[in-house]
Amino acid sequence: MKILKANAGALTNFEVLEFLRSRGAGKDTTRVIAPVAPSEYKVFDYLEQSVACNQTKESITDFISRSEKFKLAKAEIINVINIRPSSVVEIDSIVEDCDGRFGENIDELVDMVAEVVPLIKSITCKEFGYCF
Repeated sequence: MKILKANAGALTNFEVLEFLRSRGAGKDTTRVIAPVAPSEYKVFDYLEQSVACNQTKESITDFISRSEKFKLAKAEIINVINIRPSSVVEIDSIVEDCDGRFGENIDELVDMVAEVVPLIKSITCKEFGYCF
């Protein structure tokens, strides 16, 4: 692998999960063959049980484009994608000055997150060894 631009920015959990998959973390059940460090397997296991498991590039791109009207900071966008808040209280802990910036439009943001960012499926990825 060749690094084109070091420290280009923060990554979403989905991007980290995709990177670990590309290195073979999901395919090596013995965890011996793939060139993945033990700490990377721990991250992989955690992310497979998070909302990142069911996200797609399309859902993230859709969320980013639809969230432009809310003028969220990059860090806020990444946190919303990674955490997938489902209530005003959860959004309030992620977005700075939520009440001042959005007022009553905060419910619109919560609804948009629920619509665009997928939930964790009831059947976990670990049970089948892959996400769907």
